[in-house]
Amino acid sequence: MGMLIKVGMADLKVARAPNNLLTSGLGSCVGVCLFDVGVKVGGLAHIMLPLSTQARNLENKAKFADTAIPILIAEMVKLGAVKNRLVAKIAGGAQMFSFPGASDVMRIGDRNTEAVLENLKQHKVPILAREVGGNFGRTIELDTNQGKVFIRTINRGEKVI
Repeated sequence: MGMLIKVGMADLKVARAPNNLLTSGLGSCVGVCLFDVGVKVGGLAHIMLPLSTQARNLENKAKFADTAIPILIAEMVKLGAVKNRLVAKIAGGAQMFSFPGASDVMRIGDRNTEAVLENLKQHKVPILAREVGGNFGRTIELDTNQGKVFIRTINRGEKVI
């Protein structure tokens, strides 16, 4: 049994099997799990916002979909992953609060999901599964031995993608 490596909000980490990666508190944030089955290397990014180009402070590149995904890929390659073998599974992107007549700016969960999908497409990383949307938070764990993602939600149990 390996270690359970915690990934904080606006953070990313990589690990080799048997170590697993876990992040909690995914509301409108999106958890991006990348995996290379050939070397059993996984990566997890907890993405808070869609685009770094709309931010004033760019110190934390793990916060944004457009900057976190290329860093996550590069960190995995350093551990021996091969870029064209990477696959993705994503979860989160909920609409935690509803406001009548709210603008697109308030649709942060949807915007995060769209940005993650677009960036994975740009990097030619196929998306094998997704569990996004809704109005509830999620905790996810990436099993770096098999590439399974366990999604836990309060009052909804556990789902595996």
